[in-house]
Amino acid sequence: MLQDSQLAVAVAQFAPQLGDLRANAERHGHFIREAQRAGVELLLFPELSLTGYQLAGDIIQVALDRYDPLLRTLADIAPEMTVVLGFVEEGPAAQFYNAAIALHGGRVAFLHHKLNLPAYGNLEEAKWFASGSFIETFGTGRPWRVATLICADLWNPALVHLAMVHGATLLLAPINSALDAVGGEFSNPQGWDRTVRFYAMMYGMPVLMANRVGEERGARFWGGSKIIGPTGETLAEADHDRECLLTATLDYGAIRQARFHLPTLRDANLDLVNREIRRLAAKVGVPAFLRDE
Repeated sequence: MLQDSQLAVAVAQFAPQLGDLRANAERHGHFIREAQRAGVELLLFPELSLTGYQLAGDIIQVALDRYDPLLRTLADIAPEMTVVLGFVEEGPAAQFYNAAIALHGGRVAFLHHKLNLPAYGNLEEAKWFASGSFIETFGTGRPWRVATLICADLWNPALVHLAMVHGATLLLAPINSALDAVGGEFSNPQGWDRTVRFYAMMYGMPVLMANRVGEERGARFWGGSKIIGPTGETLAEADHDRECLLTATLDYGAIRQARFHLPTLRDANLDLVNREIRRLAAKVGVPAFLRDE
């Protein structure tokens, strides 16, 4: 029965070496094998886990095709497990994307390109990466349907809402969050804690947040990876300064209860949202041919 479905999940929190694909792939292999021994069915790595974050103009040196043998090697380690990791994908027409790839059964099961590329504080991804153009979800076996949004994607609530109306029952949030990334009085650890708990509670949906640790070109990454349950409760949480494998078991019955008591998804009212977006487009003078009428 659907309400009896459980999913064993894990988050790998570690410190990638900037630009060293081989060394990082070895660390991925270590965590995949550890998760396999623990009976994990879905394993999430941080954003750009294969490359490190502050690549700047070096992204062209570490970019991979989605079918690269290195990714295939990782997919073959535990083909029964869904492994979601971060890398720089070189797509068609030599476009470079901050990407999260899901590997399962020895093949590519899903790919997400980061949509919301930050260009504020100490962040300048919009200078280096092409932006993604769509949101989709993927299945890991009924009733589990997974949405993957990368870091700043979650700071656009509309993107999370779109993922939810696509039928997601689990949200993956691979991030690279450094202490002073935004600047001013903004606290990244507090901001992320509030954000993932809000989405979990609002949509009755578990959230896996995978952050990295270590230092990189003066940036200090604070870790604090989390697995949050469908009412915003903490199922597992990592320390802020060490590598670890974080595990938990998700219960679909808890999602059913949360969504029954707080029916955010049921009341999404897509017709109203679609109508108002079209009305706003007309109001601000968007040409009719761009309004898809």
